[in-house]
Amino acid sequence: MSVIRIGPGAPWEGIVGYSRVVVRGDTAWVSGTTSVVDGAVAHPGDAAAQTRQALKIITTALERAGFTMNDVVRTRIFVTDIARWEEVGRAHGEVFGDVRPATTMVQVAALIDPAMLVEIEADAVRWAGA
Repeated sequence: MSVIRIGPGAPWEGIVGYSRVVVRGDTAWVSGTTSVVDGAVAHPGDAAAQTRQALKIITTALERAGFTMNDVVRTRIFVTDIARWEEVGRAHGEVFGDVRPATTMVQVAALIDPAMLVEIEADAVRWAGA
């Protein structure tokens, strides 16, 4: 079974050595995704808007790989301030309220840019016959 790697085309992709999405068969893994748009952090200071932007980027990446957000079975949410869990959680729920993937949210000391408040990973599975 072959592996398909779809990159974001970001300048740091080759430096870090990663793909936005890796697909093997009916499973896709999406790398940690932040709210970076055109090389800049979108929505500084707004954790909910950063969550929505990251999920929009994940949606696009999964669609490019032949998946939908309904295929997502697991997300991992990394936040720089766990006290803001509810605004991040509500934005996550706007997308996944009916899907209800297994989800973890943890606080981290920092993300790669101080303006980043949220980073999200996602795993997806296409169900046979679905």
